[in-house]
Parts: sequence; C-alpha cells; structure tokens
Amino acid sequence: MSQKLYRSILLIVAFCLTLVICFHFFVKIYIPNNYKIFVGEEKSIGYNVPLQAEIKGDIKGVLQINSEPVPQDRIAVNLNKSFTVRSEETGKFNVQIKLLGLLPIKKVQVEVINPNNYIPVGEMVGVTVSTDGILVLGTGNLIDPDGKKVSPSKDILYSGDYIKKINNKKIATKEELIEQINASKGKEVLIELERKDEMIDVKIKPSKTSVADEYKLGVWVRDDTQGIGTLTYVNLEKNNFGALGHGITDVDTQQLMELSGGTLVTSLITNITKGQDGTPGEIAGVIIESEENTIALVNKNDKNGIFGSLTKQGKEEYTRNEVISLGFKYDIQIGKALIRSNVSGEIKDYEILIEKVFLNDEANKGMIIKVVDTELLNLTNGIIQGMSGSPIIQGDKLIGAVTHVFVQDSTKGYGTFIENMILEEY
Repeated sequence: MSQKLYRSILLIVAFCLTLVICFHFFVKIYIPNNYKIFVGEEKSIGYNVPLQAEIKGDIKGVLQINSEPVPQDRIAVNLNKSFTVRSEETGKFNVQIKLLGLLPIKKVQVEVINPNNYIPVGEMVGVTVSTDGILVLGTGNLIDPDGKKVSPSKDILYSGDYIKKINNKKIATKEELIEQINASKGKEVLIELERKDEMIDVKIKPSKTSVADEYKLGVWVRDDTQGIGTLTYVNLEKNNFGALGHGITDVDTQQLMELSGGTLVTSLITNITKGQDGTPGEIAGVIIESEENTIALVNKNDKNGIFGSLTKQGKEEYTRNEVISLGFKYDIQIGKALIRSNVSGEIKDYEILIEKVFLNDEANKGMIIKVVDTELLNLTNGIIQGMSGSPIIQGDKLIGAVTHVFVQDSTKGYGTFIENMILEEY
C-alpha cells in the first residue's frame, strides 16, 4: 500500500470518526431521551442533518406523518427535512435515531398524552423522605477508653457515600446501623456502599468508646429529611403528582438525595418570614403526619422535582379541582402570568411577569419571573422558601412551576417548564 493511499484512508477514517462524534454530541444536546406530544397536536420536527428516525410501536392507523396515516407498525423518517407528527390517541412509541440511516446513535421514547388531564394545585404540603441507604455526611474523631482520639472511618468513608449493607445485611435506618456496629464488638465489618453510582466494598474496624459496650465508626449520617414545599399538579389519568419543580438535595453534601420513598402530608402554616435583600424568606409550618393526612407517596426524586402516586385521601382531595390544558415552552409569552399558592391560607392566583424565557434549558431555570401582585408582595415580599412548586399559569394553560428565588431580590426568581416535570412521571 502506497504511503499516499495510506494517508488517504487515515483521513477518511478520521473524518468519519469526527462526523460520528459531532452527531453524537448534536443528538445528546438537541434530541431528548423522552419526548411528549399532545393528543391531536400536529408537531413540526426538523433538524436539517443527515439523520434518520426509525419509529416503531402500535402506530398503524394511529400516527400520522405529514398528515398521512402510517400504514404499518414501523416507519423511517429523514431528519434532514421538516415533517409533521400527529396522533389522535394516547400511547407510547419508540424512535431509533440513526446516522445516514445505518449507524444507531440514540433511542428516544415518545409518549402521546392528553393535555386535559392535569390539575394545577398550588397547596403547601409537608414532605418527608427516606434515603436509599444511610447517607454519609462526613467523618470525625472518637474518644476511646484510653482517652485517645481515633477516627476509624477517615479516608475510607466520604461525604456523599450511601451505606447499603453491613456484613451483607441490608440496613435502612440509623438505628439499624448502630445495632450492627455494636454487634461487631470491635471486629472488622464489611460495608457495601454506593459512591458516585458505583457499588464498592470497604472494611472498617469500629472503635470502642468510653461508654460501656458501645462501638462506633466515627461518622455523621442521615437517613431521612423533611420540610415544606408546594404540590404543583395532579395527573388525573395516572393519579400521579409532581411537586417542588426541583429535586431534594442534602443540606450538608449538596447532592441530589437518593430516596427509598417518602410521603406528602397536609401541613399547617404557622409563620411567614418575608424575603429581604440578601436573605430569602421562608414559611414555617407544622407537618401533620398520620395515615388519614397522607395525600401522596413519593417514589422519585429528580432534578426537576419529586414525583409519585396519590393515596385514596389525595384522590378525594384533588380530583374535584379544575382541570386545565398544558402549555409547552414554545407557548410561553413574555408578559403577564399567574402563580397559584395557598401562602395566605387559601388557594389564590397572584399576578407575575415572565421577563425572560430560555428555551434550551433542561433543568429548572427556564424562566425568569417577577412578582407584581400587591397582595403577595405585602404578604411575603415576593418568592420565599416553601413556594417552590407553585404552578405558573398563562392564558388558561399550566406552563411551569416556581423553583428558586433571587437572594438579592425576593420579587424575582426562576421557574421550570411544566414539560420538564411531566417527562419525569412514571
């Protein structure tokens, strides 16, 4: 093989690899893993790139491409020119994205939903969640029976670790952890833990303390947390809910908490601290924990909120409320909108202005909003902690939820798009 031909082949291979890498990043950034469209909505799609979408599922006679019914349960569509998609029924179908119609790059799940199944709630609730394992906050020193400082877990356990098992026995509470460590009588224990999505095993020898028959690892841990937030919406079709508009992060590690479950319960607002420049306000309340006051079960904690299913009490409480349509981010207009909240003790809609919209946002800061309602400003000075999840409504459509307050200006804050939340529904 001549040197010139060899170089040409290398250039072609390098070009192909570069092309694949570029399209991989394009698909990752601009094409989501999950996509939702409304029943009866004609959605225009086009990326002007040499990609092909192979659509599979129960789509025969249901899905329409360019206003023509699909005649079979599989169809290929080129993404290098615009086309329209429409479905008259709810359901799911899968899309395989391929480069040049040959090389698979990404799988996307598309769900057709009924936009008239959602109820904006706006009620503040008590949130209690349990971690999936025991969350390590940090390590520290112990005083042994000889009066010496010891740190048995130093450089072995780290902040953000989740302890799952001790000596192959699953543990879920701090009490179970203490029991297993004391049962070791100072012998080395095998700990199975999760660290940054990786399961690993470590061994630690618990240290005896100055207290008789007490052994410890020298570690600070947490197994649950609670607070007050706002229930954003209820999905009538699935009896699901979405709340907060952002995930629950641990106050010490600042990491998104891995949950084994949790509950939403009714709460009673006892005090409101107004927001001030540099200091966010907050709502203090009593969380009324009991079976009859449990309105929902939490089964997912995500960057876009917490999600789960309604209990019998929750269904009775909320399914009588008004249903409105959903509005996706391309429906949102700069200008007047409303947020719904019971911060005053009763559910009310308060006027806000949507000042900016960031259409490419995939987290929970897609809109900048400003409170202009005099009644709400007199009550809270704007957005305060506990209002996260308050529904944002514009033109009789549920378009998003309040997520954050600007610390230096409590009248302003961020909102997330409602589509970011409903994509996380089970």
